Amino acid sequence: MFTAAAESFLKQARETPEEELDRFTSRVAALLQGRDPGPEAVDGLQRLHLVVAATKYPRRLDGKFVELLQTVLCLPKCPEQVQVLCAAILREMSPCSELILSCEEVQDTKLLSLISSVLLAQGDKKAEVSAVGQRIVKVLEGRLPEGQSSRHLLPVLSNVISLSPVSLTEEQINVVSKKMVDWLRYASVQQGVAQPSGGFFSNPRARQPVPVTEVDGAIATDFFTVLSLGQHYTEDQWLNMQAFSMLRKWLLCYGGEGLSTPNSDDRSEMDGSVMSMVSTTSTSSHLLPPKERLREKAFEYCQRLIEQSNRRALKKADGELQKACLIEAVTILDIICKQDSSYVYRTLSSLKILHGRISGDVTYARALLPIAQFFLNHSEMAAVDSDAIYKHLFTEIPAQLFHNPSLAFEFIQFCKDNSQLFTDTSSIFRQSFPNLFKFLAWNSPPLISEFVDLLPFLLDAGTAIEIFHLLLDLPCLTAALDIQLRSTSLPGSEKAACDPTVKPATCLEAFRHPLYKSMFQYLLRIEAAPEDSPESLIPLRQLLGSLASSARVVQCAETVPVLLELFFSVVAEFADKPLINQLVLLMLQRSDQLYETPAFKDDVHRVLSSQLLTLCKLHPALIVELSKELLEFSGSISNIRNKEALFTHLVWAIGEYMSVSYDKRCTVEQINRFFEALEAMLFEITQLRPLASIPNYPPRVITVLMTTLTKLASRSQDLIPRVSLFLSKMRMFVQNPAVTSVYCEEDCEEILIRATELMNLLKMPSVAQFVFTPSVDVASTQFQRDVNDTLPFALRIVSRLLEGGAGFVPG
Repeated sequence: MFTAAAESFLKQARETPEEELDRFTSRVAALLQGRDPGPEAVDGLQRLHLVVAATKYPRRLDGKFVELLQTVLCLPKCPEQVQVLCAAILREMSPCSELILSCEEVQDTKLLSLISSVLLAQGDKKAEVSAVGQRIVKVLEGRLPEGQSSRHLLPVLSNVISLSPVSLTEEQINVVSKKMVDWLRYASVQQGVAQPSGGFFSNPRARQPVPVTEVDGAIATDFFTVLSLGQHYTEDQWLNMQAFSMLRKWLLCYGGEGLSTPNSDDRSEMDGSVMSMVSTTSTSSHLLPPKERLREKAFEYCQRLIEQSNRRALKKADGELQKACLIEAVTILDIICKQDSSYVYRTLSSLKILHGRISGDVTYARALLPIAQFFLNHSEMAAVDSDAIYKHLFTEIPAQLFHNPSLAFEFIQFCKDNSQLFTDTSSIFRQSFPNLFKFLAWNSPPLISEFVDLLPFLLDAGTAIEIFHLLLDLPCLTAALDIQLRSTSLPGSEKAACDPTVKPATCLEAFRHPLYKSMFQYLLRIEAAPEDSPESLIPLRQLLGSLASSARVVQCAETVPVLLELFFSVVAEFADKPLINQLVLLMLQRSDQLYETPAFKDDVHRVLSSQLLTLCKLHPALIVELSKELLEFSGSISNIRNKEALFTHLVWAIGEYMSVSYDKRCTVEQINRFFEALEAMLFEITQLRPLASIPNYPPRVITVLMTTLTKLASRSQDLIPRVSLFLSKMRMFVQNPAVTSVYCEEDCEEILIRATELMNLLKMPSVAQFVFTPSVDVASTQFQRDVNDTLPFALRIVSRLLEGGAGFVPG
């Protein structure tokens, strides 16, 4: 951010000891008390300002020195640069207990601006904001002495209304509104005159005023605006530009029905009678109350800016100024129409023409946002179909400008602010989610918080499945966008058609290759395509694996778990049983089809595992309804190796919900099939093979498999002897030297304790059935809930009872 030299200089300023700072302030004080503070004093003040501003912690300055700074600031003949530096240091020291400044008697507008800036920095402990506001308006209302300028005061007034709009009375609001009408509408259209040098060769003709020009060089034929150009500007032209810069803030604070203050007059009856007699288009606009007149002149000013934006700027800087002013003008028109609906119809036509003119130029993309905002706010009242405007915005802009970080933030912020409006009025918003995700894929860290707020509005039963796929493919989308961006920047000679018979050697070649073209098109689609299947992306995921270490891809991958958890929490609120079943199947299917980065896979498997249990709890019958698919997944040893968390949670869910208590369709045959499949898994991972290495499976997998088998046996009691025999062999398993070489003592003990508890419980089949298969009502009690373990607390109690005395055990 800074150069090495600047960083070194800042570090030196931050680490200046207090003793050295005191000695330095003494030297500066001596310079300020001299007869005429000169360059040496300026240099000392600059260094002192750097020291007090370089750290966020307040630096202590001597109280007498702070008083001296205030005295020097108010000296009538003090050099302006010294005054500016004194004020800057005092602002950095705020809040300041030694402050004695007051703006009450100050007449000089420059000095008033500096003193006001110090007072406003104090935090309004002593009503400084109100005092400054009152003084600024009083000075603006009166006649300024010769050589004084109001333009030093408008930035201060803007700060006042930002900090405390209620600090101005209704009468003062009207005073400033009248002034703003004059500043906006009646500034001179002649350029300012340069100050004569007084030299022998000075030309009197050069001092003659000439007209201001438009950005295309033509002489301005209408009133002056911020887009009117000249070599020099007059005082009223500067005020015109400043008034426009604070117009939006002023209208938002005071342009409506009026700010209710203790000193405001009730003029509602007079305003209503005036408005009933005088049209906003009347030439007698001076009869309007100040707020309405300001609104009218602001409307005319903004319409003039829209007309000026149609001119071709001769300079690039003027072109950028055109765009910025256009955005501000449309935003102000929206505010005006909210405050007075009679302006809506007059604005709609001009904005439709404007949209048609700029929609094909991507350099005007930011200006399309306030235009869309206007139509969102007013098209319903005006009975205007604005879907074409929204469609262009959501389909064209993200696809072309996803890599523009400032536009990405503004676009997503616009969507977030209007998400409820869009979901209520237009289907285009939700249908365009693939395009919106391009902003996130390319700008993941800065946009994640905005997308957390936005995602719930994009989700419904129609988009949930496709958004689930897109979230899992988000890092892949980032890589594809990178390839797309690089491909568009290639010279024309390198974009020649690829030979379809030759396999592409690089991602750039694959982007244009017929084999991958349709895959790229699907991943980079601009709107929802629920009928298409993402299964065809498997080769593309493998191809783009070469970009897995890219910093942008890694950052994007880190955001996916957060969004996945949010996705499931939102979907759980509206998902029906078919949608839940479909999501569970996709979770199992997509767990194998993820972008090739190990950390990303582990994070996604962790989220999918926890959310699988949530979905099973919402719809327990899915274990029976999807029994074929779940049997296939839980019967594969590779799923333990590669997806241990997902496998373990699924096995737990089978043991918990494969019960007639949750689904009357559950049969003994289904229970037996699951038992046999899981028994084979447990046998596979615990059998001791001669001359073979013992696979190191997590002990949790073994304990969950044992528990689930026991649960299933308690519901089909013919299976109890089989599982009891298996459990009895676990002591021999954990005591085998080959096993103890792989598992630590704590792991072996955990497996053995669980096997013993389960075996003891199966000695009492009726108790086991109660513990493992309670009725739904009993299952919801605290006695049966155990959030930290895979077994209910009842198992431990029964196990201890059995261990208490052998005579208690039946048989």
